Parts: sequence; C-alpha cells; structure tokens
Amino acid sequence: MMAEAIPVPVEIGRANQDDVKINWQDGHVSVYPARELRLACPCAGCVDEVTGTVRVIATSIPQDVRPLKIDLVGNYAISITWSDGHATGIYAFDYLRKRCPCCQAT
Repeated sequence: MMAEAIPVPVEIGRANQDDVKINWQDGHVSVYPARELRLACPCAGCVDEVTGTVRVIATSIPQDVRPLKIDLVGNYAISITWSDGHATGIYAFDYLRKRCPCCQAT
C-alpha cells in the first residue's frame, strides 16, 4: 500500500494585504482568509493537545488580524507571525491543504 503524498507548495505568499496564498505543486491554488487561518491555529495554546478542544476565543481575535511574517519550518510547514502578537502556530502543509477553503466547499 502506497502512502498518500504530502502536498508540496511551490510558492507561499499573500493574496492581498491580509490573506495567505499558496500555489501547490499539482497546480492547485489556495487562498486562506487571514482571520479564518488565525482562528484555525493548531498550536497548543489554541487547541488542547489531548482533547482537541479549541481554546482560542473567536471574539478575542481582531476582525482585521493579518500575517506580518510567514516563515518556512523545515520542508513540511509554515509559521506565521500575526498582527495580534500570536506567533506559536506551525501550519503543516497537509493541514493547510485539507483546510483549503475551496476544497471544504465540495
């Protein structure tokens, strides 16, 4: 049985001032609204590591939150420094691909 290939970005940047855009190796393009991506932060401060319960309170995240800096983490993820001061989340490529807004609508 072959393992499913991990999605690989070829370009990571901004779709505009706020949103994150990823061009994937297979030609797919994902645009993540900034606030939705911030609310989906998978770090231990935002999600309980044991139960998976979301800890972040949506009303505590500003409506105009945006990424200030996007960095690669090895060959498997990105980290984002957010305008609300949060910077501990590591967004794995497979996590991001599964969260693609256009894929979730199908």
